[in-house]
Amino acid sequence: MNVMIVEDEYLIAMDLQSIAEGEGHRSVGPLSTMEQALAYAPKADIALVDLRLADGPTGPALGRKLIDRFGLEVIYITGMPEKLGPGIEGACDVVTKPFTPEQVSKALARASRRRERRRDRIRIFQ
Repeated sequence: MNVMIVEDEYLIAMDLQSIAEGEGHRSVGPLSTMEQALAYAPKADIALVDLRLADGPTGPALGRKLIDRFGLEVIYITGMPEKLGPGIEGACDVVTKPFTPEQVSKALARASRRRERRRDRIRIFQ
């Protein structure tokens, strides 16, 4: 799977990239703004999205767009899960910072399974 990493903290982005690639995924990014993420969204299957990006608290709105417009599986990575609010419907998971590699790996595995099930349903209807 192609995993888009949307995180403005460089070291955290590198950790997420390392975890995703260690699980056999290809990384898209890291990206640090909503504009960058939307530009690269067609190349991704899954998105790891922080709530506060370089352009402000745009993560929740970005996640919604990635789900609705591009059909991505969104995993929020945040130190402030209480800030997600009701707008997270459709998100695959929320991983709270500080995270462990195992937490991110499990969330990626769930997102991958969910993505594959959706692809299988689409194939049935074609």
